[in-house]
Amino acid sequence: MKLSQYKYYLPPELIAMYPVDNRDESRLMVINRKTREIEHRIFKDVLDFFVDKDIMVFNNTKVFPARLFGNKEKTGAEIEVFLLRELNREQRLWDVLVDPARKIRIGNKLYFGEDDVLVAEVIDNTTSRGRTLRFLYDGAYEDFKKTLYSLGETPLPKFIKREVQPSDRERYQTVYAKHEGAVAAPTAGMHFSRELLKRLEIKGVEFAEITLHVGLGNFRSVDVEDLTKHKMDSEQIRITEEASEIVNNAKERKNDICAVGTTVLRTLESSVSTTGYLKPFDGWTNKFIFPPYEFKVPTRMISNFHLPYSTLLMMVSAFAGYDFLFEAYKVAIKEKYRFGTYGDAMLIL
Repeated sequence: MKLSQYKYYLPPELIAMYPVDNRDESRLMVINRKTREIEHRIFKDVLDFFVDKDIMVFNNTKVFPARLFGNKEKTGAEIEVFLLRELNREQRLWDVLVDPARKIRIGNKLYFGEDDVLVAEVIDNTTSRGRTLRFLYDGAYEDFKKTLYSLGETPLPKFIKREVQPSDRERYQTVYAKHEGAVAAPTAGMHFSRELLKRLEIKGVEFAEITLHVGLGNFRSVDVEDLTKHKMDSEQIRITEEASEIVNNAKERKNDICAVGTTVLRTLESSVSTTGYLKPFDGWTNKFIFPPYEFKVPTRMISNFHLPYSTLLMMVSAFAGYDFLFEAYKVAIKEKYRFGTYGDAMLIL
């Protein structure tokens, strides 16, 4: 597949800037790969498509307030720092992106918050991800983390062109988020409300949880025409013994296994035995899925509507079938579905 095959015209007004009032009341397009039918529903109708002992697999990662604004010593120039991940807890070392990057050198100090409550020093300038910062903080680790997060802002993607609101802290997060470490939300999961999860449970649908700490690689542009040459950023994943067991039992029973989002899709396909069963795993994945690809674990998936040229769109096209997905996207644009992080959802049967 070629990058140019993932170009389509998305009217800018269809990119959702805000979430709908109720999580489970966004629109849901249901597409059936066997019959090629396309149905228009509301997200909570997802209940109608699952039966007793079917499985939904969720990504329980939790987003932290990763975007900070500070000033450079001497010049006072405003610098945006995007926390990617903690490298060393004791030394307060973090992997970060800085913007504008060209103004930052090793040894520069950056000041954050009123009265410069937090100071960081640039100690490495050469990592592929940008920079390494050491935060200079004498207090206890818990106090440092509290200070850091109080200064941080919810890391909405850049294509949501508006100020971050206090409500984003709760809405840019799934209701089942547990393990902190993501700088972007697993968006397909944001459509589930607690009530809907309860109703699915009552119906007999079983849940398995995996963890993939979503990195900025999701939004990194693909700049090679030949997709086989694109390298995904590595992201940390965890598949427990319990999750593997739930999924593999469903596979034995021939029940449906639904991946809630591209992050779950990637995680499940990153640790599969030669016989197609899910294996427990704790480590990193840089798996990049695009057509043609034969899926071993999930039989269904839930996804948002993704932007042109994105790796997320490529992954979903591998699952739905390239031609059918683009047919569905044409319908979505005509019917004015909302695209992106806070947009509507698609269920692929």
